Amino acid sequence: MLAAGIKTRYVLMDSWFGMPAIIVSVSQHLPVICMVKKPPKVLYGFEDLRCNLMTIYRHVKKRRGRAKILASVIVTLKDEHKAKIVFVRDRRKKDWLALLATDIHLPDEDVVRIYGKRWDIEVFFKMAKQHLKLAKEIQCRDYDALIAHTTIVFMRYMFLAYRCRLETDDRTFGDLFYACCDELSDISFVEALYRILTLAAERLREMCAFCEKTAQTFFDTLMEIALSYVNLSKNKFVINEI
Repeated sequence: MLAAGIKTRYVLMDSWFGMPAIIVSVSQHLPVICMVKKPPKVLYGFEDLRCNLMTIYRHVKKRRGRAKILASVIVTLKDEHKAKIVFVRDRRKKDWLALLATDIHLPDEDVVRIYGKRWDIEVFFKMAKQHLKLAKEIQCRDYDALIAHTTIVFMRYMFLAYRCRLETDDRTFGDLFYACCDELSDISFVEALYRILTLAAERLREMCAFCEKTAQTFFDTLMEIALSYVNLSKNKFVINEI
């Protein structure tokens, strides 16, 4: 994959491949995020001991309440490779799941979020096999015929995915989407400061508690300082560009 020029940040794997030897081998090329099973004979380094996943979960401190992320811990794999295990609540039953990431500096929330992208792959496989009849509507053993059939199934899925985007994705509104984005664009620093000072001046006038000349001098000084700050920032940017 890397030799073909395909760029990616992480390798996502199912629990079927989430064994320490495979994880260490793949992580030498790219960081790995995967789900791991709970077999009693698969051991991890934890607090100078070799423990299975069930033992580690019993000893780690859990978060209180109904938190989705229960806990996380740093363990060692084969050849002292470090990894992070994130324990999350299983929504289907009263149990927990374990996600492993070889990037130990990745926050727990990001580990869960990135691994969640695998669900789109599962949906694709179910759609292709169950509804688009992948490998079910033909009976042949010829390699070229199998490639042709797979290509046709994938084209069907792309048509359905495109139609689904037309129905659900706001970006398909075209110019209307970008017009809404333009309306929500951030105002500049000087404009924001000007609006704040204008509101402050109006409020002071209502209170009749200030001298008009003194207040105007104060506001003019603030605007000059703000403008000089903006110009200084622009000059620094130009110098850095050079």
